[in-house]
Amino acid sequence: MVWDFDRTLTPGYMQAPLFRRYGIDEDFFWKEVNALPAIYAERGIHISRDTVYLNHLLSFIRNGPLKGLTNKDLRGLGKEIPLFPGMPEMLRELKAVPQSRATWRKHDITLEHYIVSTGLAEMIRGSAVAPEVDGIFGCEFVEDPLPPYYSRQDELPIDPDCGISQIGTIVDNTIKTRYIFEINKGSNKNPDIDVNAKMAHEDRRVPIPHMIYVADGPSDVPVFSVVRRGGGKTFAVYNPAVTKEFAQNDKLQQDGRVDSYGPADYRPGSQTWRWLNLQVEYICDRIVREREELLAARVSKPPRHLHKSDENPVDAPEEDSQSELFEEK
Repeated sequence: MVWDFDRTLTPGYMQAPLFRRYGIDEDFFWKEVNALPAIYAERGIHISRDTVYLNHLLSFIRNGPLKGLTNKDLRGLGKEIPLFPGMPEMLRELKAVPQSRATWRKHDITLEHYIVSTGLAEMIRGSAVAPEVDGIFGCEFVEDPLPPYYSRQDELPIDPDCGISQIGTIVDNTIKTRYIFEINKGSNKNPDIDVNAKMAHEDRRVPIPHMIYVADGPSDVPVFSVVRRGGGKTFAVYNPAVTKEFAQNDKLQQDGRVDSYGPADYRPGSQTWRWLNLQVEYICDRIVREREELLAARVSKPPRHLHKSDENPVDAPEEDSQSELFEEK
């Protein structure tokens, strides 16, 4: 299962605790961020709408309001991120599903959770969902970057108070699809596997038809498309308190982007809880069926003694020759 984070697992944006801690007007920050692409376009510069906020955060660090901010600070602030009802308990409950039936346990089926977000990876790592997930992919910052000609120096000074000063990893809504293929091919588990390398579908660690992607809206269309086109399941969630989000989700289903949608209520018995549990069960059954059919196709029938009543002359020469071998011995 692959999860978006902002407005999927948490009602708002994960940076809210950061702005609250440093006394920054959250609405004003995002208003400025939304205006930046047009301002830079007037200067002849194209910037990414998904990740321009990272550079604006760096401006706040460099010019004072967030001075000294570190990755450790971000991870600590992650503990303050509020979650939708039922999280993170539902992540544990879903992981237990493949262990609930003997046929699934026999095939050693396990469920893994991944978060792929345009938000800050360090804040997600500090959140309550982190212990329940198997991988987190998000934007990352660098502290104390290496200076020019660092390779010619024997010793490099380390400034423990340097704080964040560079962007390490950028994840936008298109780059998210790369991480789907990393999970698919197993690059996230084995760094020797290049995500761009050609790989037979039967050799891929997590086939896309065995994936479920859960996210909140139109910005996730690239991943919705990749997963659904590949045979996986897609589910959109909305905040029950926001009518507009319900309409967005309905439009996604009408356009064939998602298989279904429901409220971001992950408590047992909710519509979303029922649908996701059901899809996990369906996939477990499919894995068992695929493996048993593959085994049956690869294992030939054992030889048997022929009788005059047998009416299969096609098999007779091969089995007669085996009988002759036993007689010679």
